[in-house]
Amino acid sequence: MQRVLVCALSLCFVLALVFAPGVMASQKDAKALVEKAAAFVKASGKDAALKEISKAKGQFDKGELYVFAYDLSATIVAHPKNPKLIGKNLMDVPDTDGKLFRKEIVETAKSKGSGWVDYKYLNPETKKVEAKTTYVLKVGDLVLCCGTYK
Repeated sequence: MQRVLVCALSLCFVLALVFAPGVMASQKDAKALVEKAAAFVKASGKDAALKEISKAKGQFDKGELYVFAYDLSATIVAHPKNPKLIGKNLMDVPDTDGKLFRKEIVETAKSKGSGWVDYKYLNPETKKVEAKTTYVLKVGDLVLCCGTYK
């Protein structure tokens, strides 16, 4: 009986983690942050938006949640966490599992206009490689992205 109780409590704990409101909220927050950046692009222009998106601790950098941008060839054009990436084409750089996720990001933007892409990436806050899902939105010739770690 005690073993059944422990298993039941363990199952409840796992289900609580899987269906926790914070998990869904972070995906909603990621999408909302990208949509806010898209509105900024439209209101302020591409150059001003790329400068603002690249600003560490700016309005599009909320810790683990941050907007970054590619052009349509998968060259990073804005990044608040790692400015050394700006100007680099990363199309053929895979994640730790070998997935060419940037190719999928650009293809999703081009074919659907928006969507979610899953991959593994170094979390700049925890310094660990973690599963990540990223919301992608094409705005003109930009691909705006914001991901949340799972």
